[in-house]
Amino acid sequence: MSNNMILEKLEGVRLRFEEVSQMITDPEIISDMKRYIKLNKEYKNLEPLVKEYIDYKNVLSNIDSAKEILSSEKDNEMREMAKEELEELESHIFEMEENIKLLLLPKDPEDDKNAILEIRAGTGGDEASIFAGDLFRMYTKYCESKHWKLEVTHLSEGTSGGYKEIVSKITGNGVYGILKYESGVHRVQRVPQTETQGRVHTSAATVAVLPEAEEFDIDLKPEDIRKDTYCSSGPGGQSVNTTYSAIRLTHVPSGIVVTCQDQKSQIKNLDKAMTELRSRIYNIEYQKYIDDISSKRKTMVSTGDRSAKIRTYNYPQGRVTDHRIGLTLYNLPSIIGGDIKEIIEKLQMAENAERLKESNL
Repeated sequence: MSNNMILEKLEGVRLRFEEVSQMITDPEIISDMKRYIKLNKEYKNLEPLVKEYIDYKNVLSNIDSAKEILSSEKDNEMREMAKEELEELESHIFEMEENIKLLLLPKDPEDDKNAILEIRAGTGGDEASIFAGDLFRMYTKYCESKHWKLEVTHLSEGTSGGYKEIVSKITGNGVYGILKYESGVHRVQRVPQTETQGRVHTSAATVAVLPEAEEFDIDLKPEDIRKDTYCSSGPGGQSVNTTYSAIRLTHVPSGIVVTCQDQKSQIKNLDKAMTELRSRIYNIEYQKYIDDISSKRKTMVSTGDRSAKIRTYNYPQGRVTDHRIGLTLYNLPSIIGGDIKEIIEKLQMAENAERLKESNL
């Protein structure tokens, strides 16, 4: 892409940024909360591009000045200084243009949202539940490293440890945009704790990461929701099995059911259950958007296909393989201990490369 094309696109961004800046101070728009929130998000997304535009124009101006000195200056020392500066600036401009191309790519509107994380044991019996527990601990450690807040909303424990199912809400900066790459089937190859002859078994767990729907994203009608209360089960002290604090919500038109029992307060459980219900209904439509993208993108990185085998954790060889991009790492203990940063970064790079091809930037 030529300098002029980049400048033209960035000038369009700057004009839109100024327009949005004016709009979010308009009392009429402020009174329309849904529109105001949407414009505020657009403002935040455009701001880094406008900053990059100013820096880019300054570097181009300095390049022109250095070239002018080289063409008109007779003093050898000045010419040498200009030549060194020009080489440095031209190297820098290439990096800036690559960054601008990524910033110009249409952003998934859900990337900045919080996320609902679901982990379910798959094939493999008790070992699958144990592995689901290992994955949950892996994500818990990763969330701690990112200073994100993780709250469990529902769980069903495995008979020999781990979880048959565990659902949690993760709150933080850009959670969904980072964790969306984890959706799919995770396989483990190892000798199960329940195996007496030392044979390696293959088990699986399914991970689903959903963007959390905000109140303004979806309008839920009270008459469409059936609410049931029941006694919570599992650890939790004296209130377990004595107070009807656990909540089950059923969205009658879609048949979607969510439960929440982690709080002693019925009101708090209801609030969390409503958040999850909104997210699940919202994701029915969002899934269509994901499917449309995945049909065009070869890397299949952030498709919503939860039946796709995405990663294998091989304990005998200490190996983790992400099948979508052919990435193999031999540091399984640190990865299962929460150090998944490198995998996610490589997946993001692969997807960005695909998106750049699509966009012809």
